[in-house]
Amino acid sequence: MRRQKSIEKSFKSREPRIFFELGDASNILNKYLDMKFDLVITSPPYNIGKEYEKKKEIEDYLAEQEEIIEKIVNLLSERGSICWQVGNFIDNKKKEIFPLDIFYYNIFKKYNLILKNRIIWHFGHGLHASTRFSGRYETILWFTKSENEYIFNLDPVRVDSKYPAKKHFKGPNKGKYSSNPKGKNPSDVWSITLSDWEKEIWEIPNVKANHREKTEHPCQYPIELVERCILALTDEGSWILDPFAGVGSTLLAAYKNKRNALGIELQKKYLEIGLERLELLKNNQLRYRPINKPIYDHTKSKLSRLPEEFKKNENL
Repeated sequence: MRRQKSIEKSFKSREPRIFFELGDASNILNKYLDMKFDLVITSPPYNIGKEYEKKKEIEDYLAEQEEIIEKIVNLLSERGSICWQVGNFIDNKKKEIFPLDIFYYNIFKKYNLILKNRIIWHFGHGLHASTRFSGRYETILWFTKSENEYIFNLDPVRVDSKYPAKKHFKGPNKGKYSSNPKGKNPSDVWSITLSDWEKEIWEIPNVKANHREKTEHPCQYPIELVERCILALTDEGSWILDPFAGVGSTLLAAYKNKRNALGIELQKKYLEIGLERLELLKNNQLRYRPINKPIYDHTKSKLSRLPEEFKKNENL
């Protein structure tokens, strides 16, 4: 693939502008100092020794990440947001877990960003631990640059009111409906399984095994996860940045929702997969999990039934 094709991919003038850069984020960002992004959303390397990273002491890892964070804060618009999705760093020598969101919080606060939500992303599948409980969640830290003047689109994310027919029983509005006909403002606790955002625990399947979005990337996050942030925290035509773009989930979510995006990826093979996925999406051929699709009820599977030989085991 020629360099210009592997570095960027743009679409027709009436479609969102999508750029995919190949290289180190810290260097590539220097080319975009005159741009402002309404949303920076990414899942950075976790320092767990995947093929795209060299495992370091946690202090060195965080120092390296802070160099990039300082740059993206400067690229953030005054009404912009940062969504930083992370899991845990595991020190195998000490047999200890370091919750990365706690460490990252202190870095972002150094740059005067304001934490609006700490969102829990829960998923049902992953590696099974043998010496501790199996991890089944990661976190998203949502920061804004401004205390009050930031993009937050409520209508696209409203949920059905529990009691839409409820009326005020006293006061000047007595007899009038007390709920908004468009629905209510979701609380900071989101539950995707109920097809609303009423719980801060986002129940979205992670991209494993037979997930329809699965590629060869070992830590791919689902398009749906990005879409939820994009719908609420950007406007149509906004620019979105993903400095660790992987196979392009952020770019796909941006294109799908009429936003412009820049993605940066260090590994050429992941960038090329991302470009292929973008082309499939453009031609309505990409398989992806629709937003708000109910989680599969595993109890309907025959595999969920306890085998007869287990039932006969008196130790169970």
